[in-house]
Amino acid sequence: MLAAGPLLVASITTEPFAVAMSMFAQRLPWFLFGLQAGAIIDRVDRRRLIIVVDMIRAVVQGLLAITIVFDVVSLPIVYLTMFLLGTAETLTDNAGGALLATAVPKQGLGQANARLFGSMMVTNQLVGPPLGALLFAAGLVFPFGFDAITFVLSAVLITRVRIEPMLEPETERPRVRQQVMEGLRWLWAHAAVRTLAIMITAFNITFGAAFSIWVLYARERLGLDAVGFGFLLAASAVGGLIGSAIFGSLEKRFAYSTLLRAGLILETFTHVALALTRSPWLAGSVMMAFGAHAVIWGTTSTTIRQRSVPAALLGRVTSVYLIGGLGALALGALLGGAIAQRWGVVAPFWFAFVGSAVILAFTWRSIAQVTHDAETTS
Repeated sequence: MLAAGPLLVASITTEPFAVAMSMFAQRLPWFLFGLQAGAIIDRVDRRRLIIVVDMIRAVVQGLLAITIVFDVVSLPIVYLTMFLLGTAETLTDNAGGALLATAVPKQGLGQANARLFGSMMVTNQLVGPPLGALLFAAGLVFPFGFDAITFVLSAVLITRVRIEPMLEPETERPRVRQQVMEGLRWLWAHAAVRTLAIMITAFNITFGAAFSIWVLYARERLGLDAVGFGFLLAASAVGGLIGSAIFGSLEKRFAYSTLLRAGLILETFTHVALALTRSPWLAGSVMMAFGAHAVIWGTTSTTIRQRSVPAALLGRVTSVYLIGGLGALALGALLGGAIAQRWGVVAPFWFAFVGSAVILAFTWRSIAQVTHDAETTS
């Protein structure tokens, strides 16, 4: 879907804003349902929730494939599909992280997250995009039908997970609204998690602006076809595997604040490098470095959050955190689409570079508090 989704939209329209709207449609549910999803995750069996939602996602993707077969697919249908898949993600992405955090001892969370990120890089970004691009080139329907099958397989695999559900007693369970407010108050009162939430929100606005028109940038700036676009996406996955492999040694040698700062510097200069180059090879190399940063930064921030948040609050606090991060991608997508529509596909990368530099300057000193609080908690 990382490759086939944008390619499908680009086969219908080449308007940058319309292309960016597909990302916005997928991220919008985090604004609308993110807080409620967190409360639901803390109230039900997380394993069963993932199984049910994965089956629903299989149906949604199957229906999209049918519209392609009968040649009735359109932008509204694609946007609706992305919205439904995004709604599902508010539940499954959060619940999956909560399952890991409750199954692994706190001292092992860093390594566990690194391995999980590495696994996702292999399947989701290294194998997936080239496969999706190749299937798309063979026939528009193939990647979406294939994706529907993988959701069914995912549900089957989750049935093999055995973790005791952490539910509050029925007689003492508060209302959803009360639980949501409890998660909000906890996050805002915890300096480390609050700082991470603010940083990820700010940086995802700039990232979302730049990469909302990624498929058009690859086609118009780098001259890549569908298959080339898939391999460009895979380049970041190679870097992600490297990041996953070296995270354990980095965690032992450097403070979390050092890892966070180094990653944000690299992300800032990723945007300017992509704005200046026309070479697919150089762009691929830049994205390989960015992929390593994404895994190291994501593993660091996720580990800090999981070590800090009580198990009973994981769903709610993570939802607040993800609303900022993924909601910011939606806002960034709208900005990036509008900027590209007016000034071209390179302009969002310049916007992302300047914005990231400003945000980094303002958050530089506060990152130290993250390390202090994380070390105190662990």
